[in-house]
Amino acid sequence: MSNRIITLTAAIFLATPTFAQDIASWVVDDSFDNVSFSVESAIIDKGLTIDSISHVGEMLERTRVDVGSDITLYAEGLVYSFCSASVSRTAMEADIMNIAFCPYGIFVFSTPENPDQTTVGHRFMPGDSMAPVNEMLNAIILEAIEG
Repeated sequence: MSNRIITLTAAIFLATPTFAQDIASWVVDDSFDNVSFSVESAIIDKGLTIDSISHVGEMLERTRVDVGSDITLYAEGLVYSFCSASVSRTAMEADIMNIAFCPYGIFVFSTPENPDQTTVGHRFMPGDSMAPVNEMLNAIILEAIEG
């Protein structure tokens, strides 16, 4: 697997190449609450059902001392998991092994160092057959951060 990072920029946000995997991400000058609400709304507005919301930031903070760390990674951090029947069918009809990527996730987090900036993004799915999924995830995020 390559260590490619997809970065996207625009006037109201900047991309941050701080991840070690194939990830598309945006840094937005807005509060975590506003961005996470907008992401959740954008997912629902597409007619999709959120299967779960993982409270990754809370879990890592709650277990920080137990695992011997003194580093607080996130002020807040969530991952929204969901699927799209039509987009998933397209991707899986093209390659049945694309089941490995479902459900899809969009993450949202802020850090203690920059609480007024929020990062939002998703794993970049590999291969041409997953292009519709990447397009859907990008569209949801852009709707959320551009209003």
